[in-house]
Amino acid sequence: MSSTFKTIAKFQYSTEAQIIKGRLESEGIEVFLSDHLTIDTDPLVSNAIGGVKLKVLAKDALKAQHILKTINKYSIDDDGNAIQCPNCNSSKVMLFSTIKDFKSFFSFLIGFLFSTLPFYAKDKYRCEECNTEFNIK
Repeated sequence: MSSTFKTIAKFQYSTEAQIIKGRLESEGIEVFLSDHLTIDTDPLVSNAIGGVKLKVLAKDALKAQHILKTINKYSIDDDGNAIQCPNCNSSKVMLFSTIKDFKSFFSFLIGFLFSTLPFYAKDKYRCEECNTEFNIK
């Protein structure tokens, strides 16, 4: 019996990977996270090393990928309802961080130079269907 692991997903931060790991383990799938300790120590290296790798046994890879597809990746509000795009009414809306003004750029620069997380970042939502960016009030 082979016990080799196969990478089925990559995440920028270990918290995202931990949530998916818990979901897969609840289905009886053995999960291994790679590079999560490095990224927890210094989150700025996440892109450089390819993020946190979520690995499962090769024999469980198809089942795990099927479970991953059932998890909704789109944003929801505090009540659990899908956020709707104000332009096209699509529910395929994702949260992202942006650096568009001097304050957020300066914050990013300080965070980069001193290896800390940025203390100021603007979050917006983007519709995957029509690429509209918007805020929720």
